[in-house]
Amino acid sequence: MIITRTPFRVSFFGGGTDYPTWAREHGGAVFSVTIDKYCYISCRHLPTFFDYKHRIVYSKIENVREIAQIEHPAVRAVLGWAGVDKGLEIHHDGDLPARSGLGSSSSFTVGLIHALRALEGRYMTKDELARDAIHIEQKVIQENVGSQDQIAAAFGGLNRITFRQDDGFEVAPVVLPQARLAELESHLMLCFTGLSRISSEVAKATIDNVSQRTTELKRMHAMVDEAIGLLRNPATPITEFGRLLDEAWQHKRRLSDRVSTPEIDHIYAQAMAHGALGGKVLGAGGGGFVMLFAPPERQPEIREHLKHLVHVPFRFEHSGSRVVLYQPYGLN
Repeated sequence: MIITRTPFRVSFFGGGTDYPTWAREHGGAVFSVTIDKYCYISCRHLPTFFDYKHRIVYSKIENVREIAQIEHPAVRAVLGWAGVDKGLEIHHDGDLPARSGLGSSSSFTVGLIHALRALEGRYMTKDELARDAIHIEQKVIQENVGSQDQIAAAFGGLNRITFRQDDGFEVAPVVLPQARLAELESHLMLCFTGLSRISSEVAKATIDNVSQRTTELKRMHAMVDEAIGLLRNPATPITEFGRLLDEAWQHKRRLSDRVSTPEIDHIYAQAMAHGALGGKVLGAGGGGFVMLFAPPERQPEIREHLKHLVHVPFRFEHSGSRVVLYQPYGLN
């Protein structure tokens, strides 16, 4: 039995510049952090006396004889890509809902690759995990996704991720004094809109508009270093980070008419009217989680006016995808 634990991520700045169609021409950068909400994947070899070969348990249960019969696209793709020949039982559990803008699909893919390789007795570097997950999602499944989520899930932590024009990437940890890091964390709120969406479909609308949104994307790219710089400068009030988030959200919502909705606009306006300084819809947009930036003393008022939403407390995490149980020969 192998169990992996892979974090979800919150992206602050630069989202959209990680799409290959943009990064190959202009390069890109993202500033993001992983949080203490996780995707858990358990994986074990299945004994041969069942009348099925593979059993996959998530929001539904699949018992199949062939990999090609698996309905879950990521499981089917990863098992086929890995050349799995032995029967497997795979279970998925997540701390937060899927399709919610926290990179959960990529966390799943990274965690599954990690579990399969561990079951084979193979150690995977964070770099290998990220590259393999990007390949699976972009080339095998052919989803309309960028490259930031897979890297964040594999590496963990607060990072500046650079996307090179040759499809390569670099991960640079953003090191801050503990007090500044705690100050940033305390100003952030996560609110679930209850609106689920297929991020690949929302992202396609943005990707199709990339050539017409050069001004917005270049500004969003520049904000990455601007945000990191103000966090590193102890003389800069943390409130400036919130105002920069608000500017980034105004640019992001212009990338496509599917990024925001009237419901999301109303939530954001309510939050801003009651003390928030900035925020954004996480992920491709269209639903899922809204991240808000607000002074801690104003957060109770915001929660009261947005009490119809689910508010999720969280902390930053710095470990990335981990094997948390390694017993490849069973639970003896």
